[in-house]
Amino acid sequence: MENKWVRAAIPALLIHVSIGSVYCWSVYKQLIADEFNTSAATVEWGFSLAIFFLGMSAAFLGPLVEKDIKRSSLVALFCFTLGFALTGLSISTHFLLGIYLSFGVLMGIGLGVGYLTPVKNLMLWFSGNKGLATGIAVAGFGLAKVIATPAMEILIPKVGLVNMFYILACFYAGMMFLAFVLIKRPKGYVYSAKKSAVKRFDLMKRKEFLPIWFMFYLNITCGLALISQEKDFLKIVLHEKGFTEASIIGVIATVMAVDAAFNTGGRLFFSSVSDRFKFRETSYKILFSMSIFACGAYLIMHMISPYELWSIFMLLFLVNAGYGGGFSTLPVLLDQHYGMSTISTVHGLVLSAWAFAGLSGNQLSSFIVHKLHLSYNTVVMVILALYMVSFGLITYVKGLKQREV
Repeated sequence: MENKWVRAAIPALLIHVSIGSVYCWSVYKQLIADEFNTSAATVEWGFSLAIFFLGMSAAFLGPLVEKDIKRSSLVALFCFTLGFALTGLSISTHFLLGIYLSFGVLMGIGLGVGYLTPVKNLMLWFSGNKGLATGIAVAGFGLAKVIATPAMEILIPKVGLVNMFYILACFYAGMMFLAFVLIKRPKGYVYSAKKSAVKRFDLMKRKEFLPIWFMFYLNITCGLALISQEKDFLKIVLHEKGFTEASIIGVIATVMAVDAAFNTGGRLFFSSVSDRFKFRETSYKILFSMSIFACGAYLIMHMISPYELWSIFMLLFLVNAGYGGGFSTLPVLLDQHYGMSTISTVHGLVLSAWAFAGLSGNQLSSFIVHKLHLSYNTVVMVILALYMVSFGLITYVKGLKQREV
């Protein structure tokens, strides 16, 4: 059936909802640590490596996706699901290095290739609404945590941690295989080796590349710096407000669910809104303005009335929305500057920023709070400054595009 929903949207969701489950790491991180009788920090490298190899595989394997999405979807299926299953095997055999290699390296490669695979295809099929199309796919990546978390929490008590990995590996393999069967370029599209054979270094030499790379890197770093600490931050705030332990657990669970909704909604909203603007940078300027406002309003409100809950919730929700929106708007921004012929390659190169931000974001807030012994307000001050830098970078990139026009 030659239909854009069947050939592009559904396969994109099947792939991204599968690979996006990597963000469920917090569900079983401590359980893995307990199996190895070690600290959560020791096994944390499994997740860090997964995000690092996501970015690196996207950077290096973009040309594969550009050339053959059928092959790249199979590579993603094989690496992600085998890595997921081998994680269970590594736990059962108490092979800690296996966690790093299977969840970190192998799954990470599947993540990077899988993340890229449906993006250009969606933009080709939905040529009139490219932002909406990429928003749908990337929203699936954000929505995966909402879907998979309760499933994992049901499976683990019933079948055990190891079997949970085996069962979900088979389930994700089925979903991604269906995506492989369905995904297809639109009729009339012809891959041009000549047009796609631009050297990576030539793409990176363009004036807009580094500003876009650093803007994307800073948005992820800011998001992770706050999101990675929000549980501890909320516990402190709710204790200050006199909440009981039972009610604190309930409030945090509710906030996390709303966070996920804003993250997913931001992915759809900012990318689809960008379709209305002549310059895609405008969507990013709105995104960063919103994040700057949220940080500034929180800091001002904290001086007037410390730990006012509405200002904290607003901060978390809006930063989550901007974090998600930064991912979904990136492909159409790159299309505007580089064109469709090399979009998978240049998108992969910029996604390398995700690899480094995945390491620096968590560490930034941890360093401020645990090493320097400063408050979470200092974290907000730092990310406020970084958002302002990001706003300046995207303004510079927009100026380059305007001069071209």
